[in-house]
Amino acid sequence: MTDAPGPLEPPRPGGRPFLDRPAFERLTAAHRRELKLHCYRMMGSLHEADDLVQDTFLKAWRGRAQYDGRGSPRGWLYSIATNTCLNAIKSRSSAHRILAEPARPPTEGTAAAGPAAELSWLEPYPDAELPDIADGEPGPDARYETGEAVRLAFVAAIQRLPPRQRAALLLCDVLGWSAAETAQLLGGSTASVNSALQRARATLGGAYPQGRPLQRSQPSPEEGLLLERYIRAWQAANLDGLIALLREDATYHMPPWRDWYQGRQAIRSFFQTVWSNFAGYRAVPTRANGQPAVAIYARRHQEPEWRAQSLHVIEPANDAIASLTVYVGPLGAGLFAAFGLPSTWSEPEA
Repeated sequence: MTDAPGPLEPPRPGGRPFLDRPAFERLTAAHRRELKLHCYRMMGSLHEADDLVQDTFLKAWRGRAQYDGRGSPRGWLYSIATNTCLNAIKSRSSAHRILAEPARPPTEGTAAAGPAAELSWLEPYPDAELPDIADGEPGPDARYETGEAVRLAFVAAIQRLPPRQRAALLLCDVLGWSAAETAQLLGGSTASVNSALQRARATLGGAYPQGRPLQRSQPSPEEGLLLERYIRAWQAANLDGLIALLREDATYHMPPWRDWYQGRQAIRSFFQTVWSNFAGYRAVPTRANGQPAVAIYARRHQEPEWRAQSLHVIEPANDAIASLTVYVGPLGAGLFAAFGLPSTWSEPEA
């Protein structure tokens, strides 16, 4: 970790430097977004990340006298944040969040498994909260590009790792810190970090045949056109147009429902059972996890109001949609505020 130390007060009597309040505020402001993203990757929850980054700063402020100024202030904050996340994971009922229940086969026809509020579901992350690319650039030892390591599928994959393996992989393979630096942050030996990394990489190899997700290029005009066509299909209630945007092997998940679908025909059959549940839809483009996303407002029959209905995260591939993750019900509507969207939508005045 090569960051230059942040501004410190002169040493206290006894020789130990510490951050004064203005310096501490500058330090936390500079690293807030990247620490929040780190907590999100650890926890799989946008809401938990908000709370844990606040806990991190509170602990850092209370323990600032123990910071000796010899290491990186950024590393000091990451150490506190990572250990705060590990402690939080220990205290909750599930060590990880999911996009789909392990080993559950895809559904055929009508969704029958129903919602599962008792399960911990992976939440999407608004692009507006991502660090600037320059600030989030990984170190030289990183195995993942910045854009890869924020994708919804990647965060879902690392959630399968035991918490300490997850932390080691994020610190080494995503942030690019050495095993020795990571051992210093987590506590323990370099050998134990290397062992955790090997196990974590082997597990990811099971999720991805090549050991990592496919690389994505930067958003292109073709991706923008795909998003426009997706929005038009929803607003015109054009099911044929929507299904035409999917790859033949596309997948569709809809947290918090257990059901999920694979293949264009299976997805079409499901939508045919629910498409007419609402009188109409309005779509607002946004972005989540470095991917195009859409917020859908729906109007029920006999009701005039357009209400938050679902949040769609789209995984494009070769000018088509490879996967759709659609957050529905109270879970979906509850995400709108985090994306800066109102709970109801009004037609713009002419």
